[in-house]
Amino acid sequence: MLYKSRMRKIVLGLVILVAIGLLVAYSMFFSDSVKLNEKSKLIYIHSGWSFEQVDQMLEEKHLISHPWGFRIFARYKKYNEAVIPGRYRIQNGMSNAQLINMLVKGKQEQENISLHNIIWKGDLAGIVGSKMESDSAKFMEALNNATFLKQFGVNPTNVLAIFIPGTYKMYWTDSPEMFIAQMDSNYKRFWTKENRIKAAKAGLSPMQVTILASIVQAEQCLHMDEKPIIAGLYINRIKKGIPLQSDPTLVYARGDFSIQRVRDGDKLQDSPYNTYKHVGLPPGPINMPEPSSIDAVLNYDENDYLYMCAQADGTGRHHFSKTLEEQNKYAALYREYLNKRQIER
Repeated sequence: MLYKSRMRKIVLGLVILVAIGLLVAYSMFFSDSVKLNEKSKLIYIHSGWSFEQVDQMLEEKHLISHPWGFRIFARYKKYNEAVIPGRYRIQNGMSNAQLINMLVKGKQEQENISLHNIIWKGDLAGIVGSKMESDSAKFMEALNNATFLKQFGVNPTNVLAIFIPGTYKMYWTDSPEMFIAQMDSNYKRFWTKENRIKAAKAGLSPMQVTILASIVQAEQCLHMDEKPIIAGLYINRIKKGIPLQSDPTLVYARGDFSIQRVRDGDKLQDSPYNTYKHVGLPPGPINMPEPSSIDAVLNYDENDYLYMCAQADGTGRHHFSKTLEEQNKYAALYREYLNKRQIER
């Protein structure tokens, strides 16, 4: 009887110990561990980090309340042997098990990148580089790598053409090269057979359409109905071998977008973007044209216009002319408008 009594006590003690162990394990692994003052928070795990560095980052930021449980479960799931870098969103109240499972599977949260109103490659590199582990300098290197860009049929001068404005998703760990390849795929999807036929009808390649669209956009970004008219005007000039004489290309060549009034001296610039000196299109786009501007070129208005001049009323609209005489009349009115407002530059 005494032996049985002792055995019952031992078994009861073991049961209690097991129960306590299970309770501790549950608390360490499956109860709330992530403690935040907000609903969620982003954490960044860099390429090449060891498990110890991840653990140190979480501890220094005071993000988990059961660090021992995190370490034990990480080893159980072998996360300590294969850290996956990335941008992760942790939720308030996550357990160590949920956190480790997310990290083991590499379930990053994607970044949204909005590309609009971009003129320079440097602007593009700054926007995209701020959203990826590689910085803007690395992205700029890729944009200037002629050997790399050759596979997409572009070069450092015209590479902006394959970036169609919009909002795109990417992972923080994506390389600059991966993102450029993604943009090229999107660009190729835009250039359907129908769009290529339209471009050929206008006597232009897809790249030339994009370059012309950038000029059309620089000329008119307020009144969409004028875009096809402007596109038709410039296509007339291209077909006749007349210089485009587009003021926005001179402004682009100068790199000073505060200019409101182009002067004769600007037309003497030694630049491939000077469409007063050089016949045809410049070597690359002068901005990242919106799809509406590209569509305006593909569906250009078949007119007889060769000249355009801003209306002297501040509306942003234009007069379109077939003759130089008519153009000179409108130009005189616009110069008078600028003089009255003392706009000298």
